[in-house]
Amino acid sequence: MHRVIISGIGVEIPEPSITNEELVDSFNAWVDMENVRREASGETLLQKSDSAFIVHASGVQTRHVIEREGILDPTRMAPRIPARPDDALSLEAEFGIASARKALDHAGLEPGDIDLVICSASHHQRPYPSIAIEIQQAMGTKGAGFDMGLGCSSAAAALHIAVNLVRAGAQRRVLVTTPEIITGHLNFRDRQTHFIFGDASVSMIVEGLARGDKRPGRFEVLDTRTWTQMSNNIRTNLGYYTRAAQDDPYMINLEGNLIKQVGNKVFKEVTVAGHKFIVEFLAEHGLTPQAIRRFWLHQANARMNAMILKLSFGHEVGHDRAPMVLERLGNTAGAGAIVALSENHADMKAGDYGLLCAFGAGYSIGGALLRML
Repeated sequence: MHRVIISGIGVEIPEPSITNEELVDSFNAWVDMENVRREASGETLLQKSDSAFIVHASGVQTRHVIEREGILDPTRMAPRIPARPDDALSLEAEFGIASARKALDHAGLEPGDIDLVICSASHHQRPYPSIAIEIQQAMGTKGAGFDMGLGCSSAAAALHIAVNLVRAGAQRRVLVTTPEIITGHLNFRDRQTHFIFGDASVSMIVEGLARGDKRPGRFEVLDTRTWTQMSNNIRTNLGYYTRAAQDDPYMINLEGNLIKQVGNKVFKEVTVAGHKFIVEFLAEHGLTPQAIRRFWLHQANARMNAMILKLSFGHEVGHDRAPMVLERLGNTAGAGAIVALSENHADMKAGDYGLLCAFGAGYSIGGALLRML
């Protein structure tokens, strides 16, 4: 059994950003137009959104996106992402490669040193060819590649697989990339979810630790864990059979098929499950939350993270112990916890423990117990 490290981490954040105020202005302009129609037809009128509601519900102040003008256009309310020809690099592969190159530079490696690519994200641009294979070809990595997904636990779940493949000797070095372009699937006309998500791409290099190799400043992965439980409280129904359910299969109806969630149930149930997962996972290694120098949790909801940590510690925990990037980036799905890790580890000392933990649709949870070398 090989010791395994995360030797490189890369993060790519798109430059365009949208503030709560901009998002609310767009949403409310659409509500005004829609309510004129609804009033004439006798339908229930829609409620407007506001920045205070968004901050209270999520903690998000702003988010970065692949394309902002289409999102803010009240007559469209979706990013404008032009189709590319089949022989051009796809947007998802391009986004994944941007963070992957940074991870390789951080690890001091070349693409040819990689023998497996796992592209794991909450949403993929297409079913096949695999985005991972496209990345493999464009970057010049060796071996193979495949796609996978587990909602907002996608990066943690892929790390679980990569670590165990390297530990077992099946692979030497694995590139895990999580390009989250979640705004392309978000319903910006849904008051309960339109403000939650942003776009980001993260990558990690997972490799074995050679005997005698110290690799200071890198994290050894002591253990990984995944957990799932079926729930419809976070769900999307847009898929390959959507057209087959419609009278006209060549006119795709998005109504009801985009991301939806029952926020209050998700908050309560994931808080309980997340706390239980963390405490039990650490206990398997004879550790308590107090022994962990830093927690990099899923960046979905500031209040939920605070509650999970309070249940785990018995008291409130601040930014130094559990850093948040949610306020400025929004929920970047599988990427969020890795962004928090990338930005908040340089001050850790050799021997310090860290816990990476993400949770989301499924329900799903993925965790990794790390130790600074």
